Amino acid sequence: MRIALFVTCVNDLVFPRTGQAVVRVLERLGHTVDFPQAQTCCGQMHANSGYRAEAMPLVRGFVETFGRYEAVVAPSGSCVAMVRESYPRLAEGDAELAAAVDALAPRTFELSELLVDVLGVTDVGAAFGHRVAYHPTCHGLRMLRLGDRPERLLRAVRGLELVALAEPEQCCGFGGTFAVKNSAVSTAMLADKCAAAVASGAEFLAAADNSCLAHIGGGLSRRRGAPRPIHYAEILAGVTGER
Repeated sequence: MRIALFVTCVNDLVFPRTGQAVVRVLERLGHTVDFPQAQTCCGQMHANSGYRAEAMPLVRGFVETFGRYEAVVAPSGSCVAMVRESYPRLAEGDAELAAAVDALAPRTFELSELLVDVLGVTDVGAAFGHRVAYHPTCHGLRMLRLGDRPERLLRAVRGLELVALAEPEQCCGFGGTFAVKNSAVSTAMLADKCAAAVASGAEFLAAADNSCLAHIGGGLSRRRGAPRPIHYAEILAGVTGER
């Protein structure tokens, strides 16, 4: 299977170890992962802010860059949801682009989907001797409906103790520009999420989106005894979680 890594903007620029972790996991399982150099932003930031025309070149660029691959994997439920849920709407009115999107979107996967549903794997040979709580981010939970796939992968990690997080489905308050435009509400939601994370007794708080982890991590950094944020791909790769 020809697999391409769509690393996404946040990971490429701020959390490159997450993209490296995805490659490490897949190579450990015997797969070759390509990294198309022409990839750019998926356009979510533009589309969500109402700049549809500005998003379209990025949609076309994504299709041109990744269209030849059997599978595209990204360590971001948010960006995968953009491709699968928003690209079809953005491509309406352009028959050629719409057809290309319809063909590619079902082959674009968040990491846990690729591992569990496509490759049929839950045990990736990882070891991580720590207590971990898992936060299901909104796009993964409500748009991709990842369910318990990430947690099934974490439970198979040797030495890892998966602990419960109170009200896990509650949003952390990030939401991209929501945190900027509605800072007071966002801060209150963040406080609730951080309190739940601390109360879990976990050493690490894992999630499928580094954008949310960056937001939560900012709040946790001001709390004594708080867990450290980590993308679950880094756990699967055996990374210690130090950034």
